[in-house]
Amino acid sequence: MNPLLDKLQPYPFEKLKQLFSAVKPNPEYRPISLGIGEPKHPTPPFIQQSLIDNLSGLAVYPLTAGSEELRGAIAGWLERRYDLPALNRATQVLPVNGSREALFALAQAVIEPKPGALVICPNPFYQIYEGAAYLAGAEPYFVNSDPGRNFAPDFDTVPDEIWQRVQLLYICSPGNPTGAVLTLTDWEHLFALSERYNFIIAADECYSEIYHGDEPPLGAMQAAHMLGLSTVERPYARLIVFSSLSKRSNVPGMRSGFVAGDAEVLKKFLLYRTYHGGAMSPPVQAASIAAWNDETHVEANREQYRAKFNAITPLLQEVIDVELPDAGFYLWADVSRTGLSDTEFAQRLYRDYHVTVLPGSYLARDAHGINPGRNRIRMALVAETAEGLEAAQRIVQFCKTLTTQ
Repeated sequence: MNPLLDKLQPYPFEKLKQLFSAVKPNPEYRPISLGIGEPKHPTPPFIQQSLIDNLSGLAVYPLTAGSEELRGAIAGWLERRYDLPALNRATQVLPVNGSREALFALAQAVIEPKPGALVICPNPFYQIYEGAAYLAGAEPYFVNSDPGRNFAPDFDTVPDEIWQRVQLLYICSPGNPTGAVLTLTDWEHLFALSERYNFIIAADECYSEIYHGDEPPLGAMQAAHMLGLSTVERPYARLIVFSSLSKRSNVPGMRSGFVAGDAEVLKKFLLYRTYHGGAMSPPVQAASIAAWNDETHVEANREQYRAKFNAITPLLQEVIDVELPDAGFYLWADVSRTGLSDTEFAQRLYRDYHVTVLPGSYLARDAHGINPGRNRIRMALVAETAEGLEAAQRIVQFCKTLTTQ
């Protein structure tokens, strides 16, 4: 067996299962889970119908590069959404089976497995980044998020001798779990570091279409274009962007997304995926084209999240420290004033009120003397508004009982 597999830590939800293993939840309440970030809004019927209408595509082998129509739909969406100059449909976009598998696979394709190789990950983070680094023969180096910088990672804390060993940097904007969105200044700094130290940036943007303000989140390719990096000899050099239909269109089971950016990197990544077997099913391709070409359902989905967050956040602010995030469908709350740690809070809330939340320390690693997720919880507001409100009311009641004990 590959000995690198032994470096993988249990997934956060496995840790949560162990935390709850000896706990019997209060039978007076029906279960409500805010633990897993799985979209629960209904899948738009037109996407379902497109999938059904194209089942005849099951009779042919799909191309790893996807159809011209799908690449065109993806490129068109990127150009409209981020006001980008025309992309090369053949070389600058590539469909993938959800952003998760592509985030993992990219590391296997681009990392040179040699002693000292590093992959930078934000902390807290999506655990796929860490596993991808280990199994590519590198080590993760964690950069803690800074609450004083709207939870953006503080890359100025990384010493020069570390940057010299970095081959790949993962960044999630909007962030999971914090909801933080990088600014143009942040991106300018990252691009300068990438050019100086010659590492690839993997920009995970799967939460980009769920935002709570008037302005949509700035994207990595958009930032590169604004900074003049889209028209140079090597456009979007060392930048690969990942996105997905799962959150945008409520189709997590369809496993459909894309990567886009540096054509030189994507050429090698396509070669890797051809051997790896990463082709998307033709019916899924057809349904994906329909989804990328429609914004009406995305706007309705976003408004549903906005209403939900605007109703739930003020309730929770009565008892825990939490703010409306820039984007995404998570609340990243500090439970310190309850007197409980994040794991104690999650365990007792599950026991007393049958509500599941995820301890923040499970989403982070001890790095540079701290665990930036400690005493925080992540709440995924993915269910319908009524269920989310009921969960919030139970959390408020739970916290109030703590003050009377």
